[in-house]
Amino acid sequence: MTISSMTGFAREAGFSAPYRWSWEIKTVNSKGLDLRLRLPPGFDSLEKPARAAIAHALSRGACYANLAVTRETPVVSARLNRDLLVQLINALADVERPAHIGPLSLDGLLAVRGVVETVELEEDEAERETAQQNILLGLDAALRQLGAMRAGEGATLAAVLRQRLDRIADLAKAADLCPERHPAAVRERLRAAIAQIVDAGRLDEARLHQEAILLAAKADVREELDRLFAHVSAARKLLADGGAVGRRLDFLAQEFGRETNTLCAKSNDAALTAIGLELKVEVEQLREQAQNIE
Repeated sequence: MTISSMTGFAREAGFSAPYRWSWEIKTVNSKGLDLRLRLPPGFDSLEKPARAAIAHALSRGACYANLAVTRETPVVSARLNRDLLVQLINALADVERPAHIGPLSLDGLLAVRGVVETVELEEDEAERETAQQNILLGLDAALRQLGAMRAGEGATLAAVLRQRLDRIADLAKAADLCPERHPAAVRERLRAAIAQIVDAGRLDEARLHQEAILLAAKADVREELDRLFAHVSAARKLLADGGAVGRRLDFLAQEFGRETNTLCAKSNDAALTAIGLELKVEVEQLREQAQNIE
C-alpha cells in the first residue's frame, strides 16, 4: 500500500443530456475525515451515495466536494392563448381610437396578461436517472484523480520522513558512542564530586553513596536511546506497510520528542547536549511532515 498526503485537488466534468455537470474536490489536513458536500437543488438524492463513495476513498482529511449542474434545454416554454388574442382583436376593432393613441400593435396585445403563458416542462425521469448515474461515475473518476495526486505527494513525504528517521538513528548512535557516557568518564565525574565533599569536610558514607547513585542515574540514557531506536524501527515499518498511517506516525513523533527531551534533561555533558538539541530539531521536522500524512 502507498503513503498518501492529505492535500489534493481534482475536477471532473461531463454531459448527460440535457444536463452538463462538473465535480470539484479539494482536500486539506485534518485530524479526521471532515466531509463537506454541496449539491445543487433537485439532486439531493445523490447525497447518500456520494458521501459513501468519498468515505470509501478517503480515510483522513477535510474534504470539500462541490457538484455543479446546468440544464442546456429550457425548463419552461411559452404558449399563446389564441382564443384570447382573437377576442381582444375583435373587441378593439369596433372601438373608436382617440387621436393621441397609436394604432393597434401585436406587441401591445401580446403584453396583455393571459395572452402569452409560460408552462413548466415536465422532466424526463429516465434522462434524470441516467444523468445521476453518470454524475456518480464522474465522482468516482474525480476521486481516482484525487487519490493519484495525494499518493504522488505522499511518496515525496515518505522519502523526506525516511531521511529524518535515518538522521535520528545516526544521532542516537552518536549519543550512544559519546565518550562522556563511558564508565571511565562517569568514574572521573564521581571522583570530582567526592573531592568536593571531602574538601568541604563533610565526608559522609551515606551522602557519598547517594551522590554516586544520582550521578550514575543522571548519566545513564541507555533507556532513552533504546526507545529511540525502537521508535525508528516502528516508524520505518509503518512507512513500508503504507496505508492510512498518519495518526500512528504522529503518535510516534510525540514519543520521539518525549525521549529526546528526557535525554537532554539527563545530559551533563556539552557534547551529549549538542546531540540532544540536534535530535530535537530532527524530531520536530519529522512531526511536521507526519501531520501531512493521511
